[in-house]
Amino acid sequence: MTAWLSIVGIGEEGLDRLGPDARAAIASATLLVGGERHLAMLPDDGRERRSWPSPLMVLVDEIMARRGEEICILATGDPMQYGIGVTFAKRLPARELAIYPALSAFSLAAARLGWDLTNTETLTLHGRPLELLIPHLTPAARILALSDSGETPADVAKLLTERGFGQSELTILEHMGGVDEEIHKIVAQDLTGTSYRNLNTVAIKCPDAPAAKIYQTSPGLPDDAFVHDGQLTKQEIRGATLAALTPLNRQLLWDIGAGCGSIAIEWMRCHPANRAIAIESRKDRIGLIEQNCRALGVPGLKIVKGRAPDACHDIEAPDAIFIGGGLTNDGVFEGGWQALKPGGRLVANAVTLEGEQRLFEIHSAFGGRLTRLNISRAEKIGGFTGWKPFRQVTQLRLVKE
Repeated sequence: MTAWLSIVGIGEEGLDRLGPDARAAIASATLLVGGERHLAMLPDDGRERRSWPSPLMVLVDEIMARRGEEICILATGDPMQYGIGVTFAKRLPARELAIYPALSAFSLAAARLGWDLTNTETLTLHGRPLELLIPHLTPAARILALSDSGETPADVAKLLTERGFGQSELTILEHMGGVDEEIHKIVAQDLTGTSYRNLNTVAIKCPDAPAAKIYQTSPGLPDDAFVHDGQLTKQEIRGATLAALTPLNRQLLWDIGAGCGSIAIEWMRCHPANRAIAIESRKDRIGLIEQNCRALGVPGLKIVKGRAPDACHDIEAPDAIFIGGGLTNDGVFEGGWQALKPGGRLVANAVTLEGEQRLFEIHSAFGGRLTRLNISRAEKIGGFTGWKPFRQVTQLRLVKE
């Protein structure tokens, strides 16, 4: 099948800057789809028009059901940067799509500010939690964020101030590329209650030495980064466990017996596209996971309430599994190993003799690498200093060939 779905990116200057191919795609379409602002740019010639509903996926499914008709979608800027083009590219082969991008908001903002896009973090807050900003907040970071509404800049400023980045320089860029373009600059902590026009992008220049506790995205966050009830994989063990799990971009982790969620959260912090499912049966610990994933900037962590293996039957197959609790329960290892994708990694930690015995049984049957981890930290003993050992951890790492 040849291209039947055209997606045309339009900038603030409207239809005037479109090339001949994009114009032809609009002219030949039997169905025109877009926001009210985009559809208003076109003359009323009697053709069918549809504006995006809420939820948007209702119309996406309808368009897919009309596969093969000549349909044209009008979008803002580059449809392949957090746009509707990505939605359809997941559902259709490239040969069925004709995409005509305009300049993205990121390109326009970088041009206005003189920022090097290769050294700038980019993300969207449109329909997404503000907490996604948190992993990007580091000294001297430069961040471009697409706004959800005119209230987003003030919400961003509030979050920055609460996180110790109140001295960040904010630039709010409205309606870039059009006659109504305006640029506003302000320090984050000075922006309170101000509303901007809905079509805006927020540029954040973080201070070199912010008054904030800063957490790296590499594994091994300090223990006090998490709220927990004592059931926490300690920093040194956690770092070794994440290394054994081998976080790879865009892969999915199951964290079985997640506790406060530390392993799943650190997995997701390694890369913005990483995903994780925390499987936990206790309601109080699920509350801890929810607090931690928001505070540490991974609000997309999925939580499944229940016990493995029963809770795992209807969820997406993982690329990696960590078993931190329930190892000795019937079917936990077997269910996880069966679900694990080929090439996937399974890591299990044990601190009890019963758990260690189970690891020996699995190792005998499946192979893998057994490691014993002994960690001690220096602590004060009166006027002296001594080593305080933590519980010994036995770790098994398996790769599914």
